[in-house]
Amino acid sequence: MNGFGQKSAGAAMSENSKKRPLVEWPTALLLLLCYGVWGLATTGLVQLSLTTAVIVTGLAIAMFSSLQHEVLHGHPFRSAWISEAAVFPALTIAVPYLRFRDSHLEHHRDERLTDPYDDPESNFLDPAVWQTTPLLTRLVLLFNNTLMGRLTIGVLVSQVVFMRADWCAIRAGNRQVLMGWIWHVPSLIVLGLWLGYMAQMPVWAYFISAYIGLSIVKIRTFLEHRAHDLARARTVLIEDRGPLAFLFLNNNLHVVHHTHPRMPWYALPKQFADNKDHYLKRNDSYYYRSYWQVFRAYFFHAKDPIAHPLWPQD
Repeated sequence: MNGFGQKSAGAAMSENSKKRPLVEWPTALLLLLCYGVWGLATTGLVQLSLTTAVIVTGLAIAMFSSLQHEVLHGHPFRSAWISEAAVFPALTIAVPYLRFRDSHLEHHRDERLTDPYDDPESNFLDPAVWQTTPLLTRLVLLFNNTLMGRLTIGVLVSQVVFMRADWCAIRAGNRQVLMGWIWHVPSLIVLGLWLGYMAQMPVWAYFISAYIGLSIVKIRTFLEHRAHDLARARTVLIEDRGPLAFLFLNNNLHVVHHTHPRMPWYALPKQFADNKDHYLKRNDSYYYRSYWQVFRAYFFHAKDPIAHPLWPQD
């Protein structure tokens, strides 16, 4: 048996039972800082250097995406609607927050991680589907399967796949998916008002910033999960404490996050440091020292095949 559709081996540790604070200030203050940097980059910094403004805006958008991830897991406010209102503007342009929330929470069903059908964040295909994939599409996906490809065309590829799947769901009558896109419209209007009346950055430049921001996020998601018989061993640990780890809000310690999905980002490093051997045993030593090691190994080379190596061959 390959373990798919079964409960993951080793139930997740229980979450902290203490009552959560009304506001988790490290996350709330970081959200304010992110908006501040984004606002300055799209206004005053443009006057000094458009190139610098585009890069800084892209970094702020990457951080905003990480903060949206915190919000969908219940941070920083005890009130979910206040937290979600705090990330309502569509700074990333491409992905509706409600669709990000719903699909990512579905992804957290660990027993289905990497499942080509039931894990919405899986990069694997059913081998039977891969065998019938047109040549040009194969070439695109093979390039996208390297880190260089993920950084350059990964945003476009994932957006096409994501939107096509959502369109099929909407046509099949899925109202939740439809509402996720309908609520994206006022989020885009908020962004449009800022770009039209407050920002000094041209709209075309902002689109480049958004692409940069989402491309940076692709570094984090590149090898978060692998094919493995045991669900608990499918999630990576990257022991990085550099700027990327900060941009990703310590989500490089990914198996810690999957074990404690409601633990705030600033608590993850201590949790890992205090229990390193446990997590390495839990994920069967799926481990990298840093993102630099990941870049050196996989910038030009694919880490995994596209056809799921453990999927039943029919």
